[in-house]
Amino acid sequence: MTDLIFSMKVKNEQPEPNADDKKKLNSTLENIQQLGTAVSPAPAESNIFCMTIIGQVEGHLILPPQNKTTKYEHIIPQLVATEQNSKIEGILVVLNTVGGDVEAGLAIAEMISSLSKPTVTLVLGGGHSIGGPIAVAGDKSFIAETATMTIHPIRMNGLVIGVPQTFEYLDKMQERVVKFVTSHSNITEEKFKELMFKTGELTRDIGTTVIGSDAVKHGLIDEVGGLGHALRELNTMIEQRRASKPVAGSESVIQ
Repeated sequence: MTDLIFSMKVKNEQPEPNADDKKKLNSTLENIQQLGTAVSPAPAESNIFCMTIIGQVEGHLILPPQNKTTKYEHIIPQLVATEQNSKIEGILVVLNTVGGDVEAGLAIAEMISSLSKPTVTLVLGGGHSIGGPIAVAGDKSFIAETATMTIHPIRMNGLVIGVPQTFEYLDKMQERVVKFVTSHSNITEEKFKELMFKTGELTRDIGTTVIGSDAVKHGLIDEVGGLGHALRELNTMIEQRRASKPVAGSESVIQ
């Protein structure tokens, strides 16, 4: 009887978890809630920067909180920092976007196309509307076999002034998109406009939805492929860039 009472006292007098144990427990619970696993992936140093363009590209107006958005004021500083960071040798841009603000999308596309480092874009799920120029902005573009891209004319929402100048403004903005896409891909202007103004394919809209291999067939995207294909191509481009750089001290001196 005495032994039983003693063992009960020992169990009741076990030390409470210290601060480190509590921190580990809280971290584990947070990982389960956020990631669905007890172990979070350890961050690793990489020479490739991965940028995601998801949801709707947000421009000058803030979208409702229930919308998943990519804010251009977040993307642009990241691209500037990536260009300046000597440890980053390549950029992978992953898209799953429904489109969004035309000027914001074109700004992101122009910045991606002007990067000096090798850049590969990958369309997963969708690269619709203004996502098209972003998808073709890299040095090489890939699209998943089941991914889609919707090509349609520029439109406006909100207050529209019914004057000819409004149409001219829309037409000029559309020409900017067409010019960018055709100059950064293998699709011709005639074919791109044909897809853009096609009727009968979209139930409540004008335009065309192209899937995987169709985007490649039209010359809009370079290849059908997934993440492995995109990373292999990006690593190959990085190796070629390294090989093209002159080795320090190897320059010949001419007198």
